[in-house]
Amino acid sequence: MLPELTNKSIQTLILLAETAGKEILKIYHTTFETRIKNDNSPVTIADDVAEKIILLGLSNFSPHLPVVSEEAYSKGHRPNISKGIFWLVDALDGTKEFINKRDEFTVNIALINDKKPVFGIVYAPALGILYHGGEIGAFKRDAQGYEKKIYVRTPKKNGITVVKSRSHRGNEDTIIKNYKINNTIYTGSSIKLCMIAEGSADLYPRITPTSEWDIAAGHAILIAAGGKLTQIDGTPFLYGKENIINPKFIARGREPIRS
Repeated sequence: MLPELTNKSIQTLILLAETAGKEILKIYHTTFETRIKNDNSPVTIADDVAEKIILLGLSNFSPHLPVVSEEAYSKGHRPNISKGIFWLVDALDGTKEFINKRDEFTVNIALINDKKPVFGIVYAPALGILYHGGEIGAFKRDAQGYEKKIYVRTPKKNGITVVKSRSHRGNEDTIIKNYKINNTIYTGSSIKLCMIAEGSADLYPRITPTSEWDIAAGHAILIAAGGKLTQIDGTPFLYGKENIINPKFIARGREPIRS
């Protein structure tokens, strides 16, 4: 059964993301060690500390729902999600940005129902920006604490803005060669999806590997803002797959202008 996402319960989840973010920032401003996991991806103590906070918080918030989280999953903890409702957590998305002292890392919490993201929180603690989205719409809270509803934009006539990964680049130009591109922005983590949701970018193609927890929260926010994310061929992008690695995808706001 889906948890009831009222304004009060959403604020509880936001506070959980903020609490994890505060602990991440404490570590961010120190000298910390980096470990390499079996999949050759980096991990720090900040990943572990933040994930423990979120897992405990979610177990109190919805004890009946399983949680798939990056670090626990990498250690072999893979809960039964056959009922179709579960949380997807990336407590520190953009670890490479974190390690390289770039502020573009996020805390991602997403709720999945029937293979689709129905609610998400993306919190960028170093930037002081928080996004959330679901059935009631998509919202952004800026560094000054002002919150507003956000929507995808209609692409500008002089061309679209494309966002790409700063740390994981592939030959995405083959996917977007038929679009009229005016600007390309490189940034880290799920902020790329949120930029489309808030109307500051139009398209995000991705062909290098990601995992479900990397994009589920941003995907939920993008949907709530009026955008969409599909596989490259336009087929639906689903969660709770046997293989946690995502297929190639493209995220967009309103249909961009083609050249």
